[in-house]
Amino acid sequence: MPSAADFEKLGVFYLGRPYDPQQKKSQDGVLLYDSKDLVTHAVCVGMTGSGKTGLCLALIEEAAIDGIPAILIDPKGDLANLLLTFPTLRPEDFRPWINEDDARRKNLSADDYARQQAEQWQKGLAAWGEDGARIQRLRDAADFAIYTPGSNAGIPLSILKSFAAPPSAIREDEELLRERIGTTATSLLGLLGIDADPIKSREHILIATILDAAWRQGRELDLASLIQQIQTPPVKRVGVLDLDAFFPSKDRFALAMSLNNLLAAPGFGAWMEGEPLDVDALLHTPEGKPRVAIVSIAHLSDAERMFFVSLLLNQVVGWMRTQSGTTSLRALLYMDEIFGFFPPVANPPSKTPLLTLLKQARAFGVGVVLATQNPVDLDYKGLSNTGTWLIGRLQTERDKARVLDGLEGAAGTAGQGFDRAGLERILSGLSTRVFLMNNVHEDHPVVFESRWVMSYLRGPLTRAQIKSLMDARRGAAPAAAPAAAASAGGATRRSAASAAPASTPAPARGKAARPAAPVAEPGTGQRPLLPPDVPQHFAPAHGAAPADSTLYYRPMLVGSAQVRVSDAKSGIDVSRDLVYLTPITDEAVPVAWDQAAAVSFTTADLTTGPEGDAAFGELPAPAGKKKSYDGWSKDFASWLLQSKTIDLLRSPSLKVVSKPGESERDFRVRLQESTRQDRDRASETLRQKYAPKVAALQERRRRAEQAVARESEQAKAQGIQTAISVGATILGAFLGRKSITASTIGRATTAARGAGRVLKETQDVGRAKETVAAVDEAIAALDAQFKAEADALGASTDPLTERLETLALKPTRQNISVRLVALAWAPCWRDSAGAVSPAWA
Repeated sequence: MPSAADFEKLGVFYLGRPYDPQQKKSQDGVLLYDSKDLVTHAVCVGMTGSGKTGLCLALIEEAAIDGIPAILIDPKGDLANLLLTFPTLRPEDFRPWINEDDARRKNLSADDYARQQAEQWQKGLAAWGEDGARIQRLRDAADFAIYTPGSNAGIPLSILKSFAAPPSAIREDEELLRERIGTTATSLLGLLGIDADPIKSREHILIATILDAAWRQGRELDLASLIQQIQTPPVKRVGVLDLDAFFPSKDRFALAMSLNNLLAAPGFGAWMEGEPLDVDALLHTPEGKPRVAIVSIAHLSDAERMFFVSLLLNQVVGWMRTQSGTTSLRALLYMDEIFGFFPPVANPPSKTPLLTLLKQARAFGVGVVLATQNPVDLDYKGLSNTGTWLIGRLQTERDKARVLDGLEGAAGTAGQGFDRAGLERILSGLSTRVFLMNNVHEDHPVVFESRWVMSYLRGPLTRAQIKSLMDARRGAAPAAAPAAAASAGGATRRSAASAAPASTPAPARGKAARPAAPVAEPGTGQRPLLPPDVPQHFAPAHGAAPADSTLYYRPMLVGSAQVRVSDAKSGIDVSRDLVYLTPITDEAVPVAWDQAAAVSFTTADLTTGPEGDAAFGELPAPAGKKKSYDGWSKDFASWLLQSKTIDLLRSPSLKVVSKPGESERDFRVRLQESTRQDRDRASETLRQKYAPKVAALQERRRRAEQAVARESEQAKAQGIQTAISVGATILGAFLGRKSITASTIGRATTAARGAGRVLKETQDVGRAKETVAAVDEAIAALDAQFKAEADALGASTDPLTERLETLALKPTRQNISVRLVALAWAPCWRDSAGAVSPAWA
């Protein structure tokens, strides 16, 4: 039985133990998988009952223990079992979650069956060197949550953000932007039951044109504004045809009504509620703790599944492109059943973003793991550069042939040899929980038995069970902005207290609140005439107009400055561009900068004219005088000097300082990724340091045994090929299978032969009497030396719990550069009662 010392290693996953397919039994030792290998992605294939789900859950458990966040797409409902972890392993822990139908089939009461399951899990874990302490470690390492789009059983996910403009990294890449637009349009039309061809379908072309026009300008869209723009598109021509000739207004109205009916349907409201579909928020908690986000889609129809999965995959691609490059595993995307989402011939909207991830995610440290029990319906050409294949028992010869084709393609891409007949024999002999692993980073395929999972595998959870698990979490989850569909136009009414986007950088630890809008404001309705030397600009409006509202511009003062702070001791020199809005009044002190609020737009977003017909608020008298702005500019600089600091966080252990505007959560996430990269580099250095030494000792022991055998006349004609088994040592488990390769041993053998020839010439008797015990002592000493270095490597401070230092840096007057202080007409929405709500970003 393995012990924790055998598998609790830095950056490796404990998946099982070697298995001899000829003798049909497990072998001693452990099967460890290098986490970095997963950045080249993995495919897991196996029929029902092969143990595929258990193996994949074991992989996810190991990733969670290693601090790797994950998004798990769950079409069947099995992955929610990851929340059924019981460190004390008591029968009463299992009792609420047992499958009572299984108990009845075994003629057991529910209590007796729960007791049986608890005993089974205790014995199963113990046989694999696991216990309740490791289960507790799993629970402590990551946050586990179940999300249910289109349902409130788990934590609902709102799709409102899915139509927002993608990040600039996507918008600036023409190919990625086209893919994002195309898959979004296809999945949305699929929800309406329209099988849209991107080339032939006018519905697809129109929606893609609307998305393209908005997203290239960085403008946000939601379903309501999309419906409005279908009726009144932002273009007059499509290709060379007039808009009405291409898509008559009557037909556009029918499409708009179809979308509006979807939006107004009672069941669709659940799609607009809950947390926003934000990949970064799914992967980490607000405190920066890694999260395993289980996205359950078992309750959705086929069209709804395709719609949501396509949106989610697009969001993952967008998030990925905003990350820095890394060779370490940063995050995991797992899909439990890929059937229908990645077919060999058809091109559903989910396929394009999946292909993008398989091609590009490696550079960003995102590992993609795809599982299926239907190996025939897979695009093996798209999977040809997948690095790891985990293959369990297959049902038909056709299944085996398709999988072997996929393995052959992967071997060709990696430039490796391929023994089709040998692999076919192995596949034919696989039993439950026995898998063939073909890893391009290893020297050869291995057969192994998967370990016992820590999670209780009770099968798919019911809606009520998911609800009971997530009730407490749902109450604490931040909800997306509420949206009510208007029956006629389908427009959404925005809250008057709508906040700025969460990504808006704050100038200090606390962000100033947006200036409160009065209940009603008077206005002349006309833009006032101002002297030419009075600077004036128009702030950008954010979002579509609510129903029965008009555009109204309120006079405010905009201030823009660059603030630079430096600290030679900490090696910090950072600058921030800040933009604020503050009210202008007719009071004795018309401008009070301490009432200013930070805004997300920049001076480049300011325009010289209004956005269409609008009413204007009354302009206070001081705002019409040029000299007022000179004084307000000086006051702005003084206010920044007195009140503004740039607060940064510092990790004492890593000597790393946060970036301006980076939240504590994001800083801790970055520290975790940096620590993992440093750990992986240091681990690889240890491998390279110790692998030749182990190879040399193996060669010494082999030659010593040969010499002893010759002296005792026990050697056989072919010689003794025994080599020391370092698998039982800490060193051997850490090094794994790929560290002592044939080439490594060959180099060590060459060196040993050279030394052996010298030794033979000088003292043949001494070599003959070199005992196995002497070499074993050398191995033990090397193992102890390695353990000391590995323990030092693993003793680093946890970035998630480390106490961070706060550096409050104040600028000097010379480091404050005021760029602009001017009149800004701030856009608002004014309803029929005269109530005004801010509309600026």
